[in-house]
Amino acid sequence: MHFSILDALNLAIFLMTFKLPSVLIVFALLISCNTSTTITVAKKDQPLINYVNTFIGTGGHGHTYPGATLPFGMMQLSPDTRLEGWDGCSGYHYSDSYIYGFSHTHLSGTGISDYGDVLLMPTNKIQFNNGADGNDGYRAHFSHDNESAEPGYYKVHLDTTNIDVELTVSLRSGIHKYQYPSKDNQYIVLDLQHRDKLLDYKINKLNDFEISGNRHSSAWAKDQRLFYHIKFSHPIKDIVYDDGEGLALSKNYKFKSKKAVLLLDNPNNEPIYTKVGISAVDEKGARENLYAEIGDKSFETVKKEAQDYWESQLSKIVIENDNLDRKSNFYTALYHTMIAPNRYQDVDGRYRGMDLDIHHADFDYYTVFSLWDTYRAAHPLYTIIEQEKTNDFINTFLAKYDEGGIIPMWDLASNYTDCMIGYHAVPVVADAYLKGIRDYDAEKAFEAMKHSATRDKFGLEAYKKYGFIPVDEESESVSKTLEYAYDDWTIAQMAKAMGKDEDYKTYIQRAQYYKNVFDPESKFMRGRFRNTWFSPFDPYEVNFNYTEANSWQYSFYVPQDISGFMNLLGGKDKLQNQLDELFNAKTETSGRDQSDITGLIGQYAHGNEPSHHMAYLYNFVGRPHKTMEKVHQILTELYTNTPDGISGNEDCGQMSAWYVFSSMGFYPVTPGNNQYIIGTPLFDKASINLENGNVFTIKSYDLSETNIYIESVYLNGKKLDRTYLTHDEIMKGGSLEFHMNDNPSVWGSRDSQRPTTEIKDHIILPSPYIEKGDITFRGSTEVVLNTSEEIAKIYYALNDEDFKLYKSPFTISEDTEVKLYSEKGALKSPVLTTPFYKIDPNLSIKLESEYTNQYSAGGNDALIDGIRSTKNYRTGSWQGYWNTDVVATVDLGSVKPIYTLKVNFLRDQGAWIFLPKAVDIFTSVDGNNFQKQMTWKFNAEVKNETIDIETVHLSKLGETRFVKIIAKKLGGLPEWHIGHPMDGKSWIFIDEISIK
Repeated sequence: MHFSILDALNLAIFLMTFKLPSVLIVFALLISCNTSTTITVAKKDQPLINYVNTFIGTGGHGHTYPGATLPFGMMQLSPDTRLEGWDGCSGYHYSDSYIYGFSHTHLSGTGISDYGDVLLMPTNKIQFNNGADGNDGYRAHFSHDNESAEPGYYKVHLDTTNIDVELTVSLRSGIHKYQYPSKDNQYIVLDLQHRDKLLDYKINKLNDFEISGNRHSSAWAKDQRLFYHIKFSHPIKDIVYDDGEGLALSKNYKFKSKKAVLLLDNPNNEPIYTKVGISAVDEKGARENLYAEIGDKSFETVKKEAQDYWESQLSKIVIENDNLDRKSNFYTALYHTMIAPNRYQDVDGRYRGMDLDIHHADFDYYTVFSLWDTYRAAHPLYTIIEQEKTNDFINTFLAKYDEGGIIPMWDLASNYTDCMIGYHAVPVVADAYLKGIRDYDAEKAFEAMKHSATRDKFGLEAYKKYGFIPVDEESESVSKTLEYAYDDWTIAQMAKAMGKDEDYKTYIQRAQYYKNVFDPESKFMRGRFRNTWFSPFDPYEVNFNYTEANSWQYSFYVPQDISGFMNLLGGKDKLQNQLDELFNAKTETSGRDQSDITGLIGQYAHGNEPSHHMAYLYNFVGRPHKTMEKVHQILTELYTNTPDGISGNEDCGQMSAWYVFSSMGFYPVTPGNNQYIIGTPLFDKASINLENGNVFTIKSYDLSETNIYIESVYLNGKKLDRTYLTHDEIMKGGSLEFHMNDNPSVWGSRDSQRPTTEIKDHIILPSPYIEKGDITFRGSTEVVLNTSEEIAKIYYALNDEDFKLYKSPFTISEDTEVKLYSEKGALKSPVLTTPFYKIDPNLSIKLESEYTNQYSAGGNDALIDGIRSTKNYRTGSWQGYWNTDVVATVDLGSVKPIYTLKVNFLRDQGAWIFLPKAVDIFTSVDGNNFQKQMTWKFNAEVKNETIDIETVHLSKLGETRFVKIIAKKLGGLPEWHIGHPMDGKSWIFIDEISIK
């Protein structure tokens, strides 16, 4: 029962009517401000594993798999229906109708493919071909009508061979159960060549029941090492090996065969049980893992243990609600948050480290840290429900630091992938430390965090020097600047908690570097190209300045200093307006096709992580009802109980963690500040069963499809007059009550109720920028300087002159080096240097082809500006042409003898950038009549993984005025290229046409 203010006044009037003492009236008013009902914890109505739909995310672009695994386990035993392609990253896609077999490792929700180790497939004849080529093979047709899955268990009927398959697992081992239609022809294919490139392999028949070996491979992880041990319930009657050409050999000479087919002896046609252990250490480890975890246990026993384990894990949060689809969405999401990271250690404590050597640990060692995704919500969720594992995760980071020299960014099977941006193990450590989770060497952790932030790779050298990353020095410069700044803020918070004042000053200043990529005119975060703003600018354009996003989707990423960001925009009303525009913008993007940008509401892209905090920013401007509206829309429209029920890659638990948090009514916008921003609840009741024995229960009153607005909130019976919770409030246990209504209320709208993140110490001065002026120019160019900081003074110097105060625009007419910095009181920005280049006034170029906006390299004159590019196409100095020939004519101004002509082209086939098939060179005296001088041919279609610059060069072209160059496109990508199945088209990247 809850008393409103009106109820309280009526009670007081009632008491005064009976002339009760005033003290009783005051007491009655006081107790009316509290709730009086004792909140009971949420109860299960059936086993929670029944609500999990492991097929959610297996369609669309979710990239999950339906097979059997245990929470954070090493083995993921699942069917493989797809061998390649982006939507085959997990090995399974719901739209497929053939199963190639059942392999023992899989990735959940990633955007890059790997794993799929040690494929087994029951079949009815000797067959080494998998059938992917359309010829006869061991793959089998299946129907979803005869397929089912639960946590820790998978079952399917193979139509082609009439074989029933069931799978279940332990942490490092698993069991296949095959029921053949008859006692005859009970074959099993063992395929080590399945999916990725083999580096080393072995199939070793130990006896009539056991096989062991190894599979070392290269894909996303360049040197993955896996060992296996297989034990069959029935004797091997015969075994043949593939000779590499599809012919069967009776002996595996020097273990050269990559495939084998086994015939089992099963005269009574009993179920065949195949037990498999895996290890990253050695074959002995695989065997011991199998025998320690499964041994002689039956299939049903292992299945029950697996499902009991899952039931225990899912019981960490119990919800009550009548909407079964939403309960399935919730428990499937919670299930997906518990798949990765994966255990990567044998039962005896041994594991393979980042140096690929064998180590031993007395803590649980893990791999598959998708940290660019999971630091945002998955790891904060673990700080609530997985505190012991959080300690293990951080101890794993520190072990990897010892073994490989750095804490991971995205590690996979003891390999650094260098995938994604930032150093996001840092906020995971800081967030845990600041929440009191500290069962690790904190000093060593802090040392490792600083090490990640002080290297010179990935733009950090420029970031440290300038306070931002220039476009021309590093790709994805805006995103990296913004994410480094947040990571640095978390280092500062940990430094402050540890009493490290100098470190705090250094990193709290770096946390403000986001200010250097904020354009005060457009109000967007933009790239700094040679100290100008990258242009032409389109906030909808997906280009190399942002990571899997555009400016809309990164311009709100300042979680560490939302107040400072608000000030840059012009106040909280401006931030609110900008958020409104974000959610109401058109849903189309321009520029590069980016498959990760999905789940669009305006330009909010829920299918990718940079957007995940944005809906909650309305709380920071005192408009929590807008947060409630957007969060409810996302929860109910972008998560469904269907295979295509996730709006983008599930990303190792992050997409699901967003749902888990948000459906309970709050979300960690800024990991590291111990606050959870309140949104709107989706369920009637949810109880979080904490490892410390406490229970935190969330109760919603009058919740419905229309009652999505919070009228009032009570924490442990007392009114909560703020729109956030703290971590300690949750961990102490207790109750949170939401009273819902169908209209926005005043709750949370006052300034005192708003959450804030604000940097108040060691304020920096943003760097000035060149607002106007052509870096390459003819004749002269006027230079205008500006800064986003009010009242700041700008100083500049030309070449070796002394610095002087900037008062008005100035003009340069020769090659000039412009230096600039700003001052405000005692604050001073770094000195920035920009060279201006004067183009030969007689030289001009006519482009008959259209370059793409995102790869303009500065505009029309980029090919004759004298500025050379590096092998990194993402730095903005290459001019890019998509699926078109390049036709360019250079006018020398008058007839001149040409001694040399050089034209540079980039080859980066992984980025779809190919050399032209041919380059035709023409010359003309009058610009109308052209004579072909030569055709330069490239073997453009040949696979070449080396990134390089190729130069077309000619000598002694005689006297001429006009030089025409036609670079002919390759067009469609070759069949061997990953983009070919998607009908991908090639790019031509051209840099400089040099004529002497």
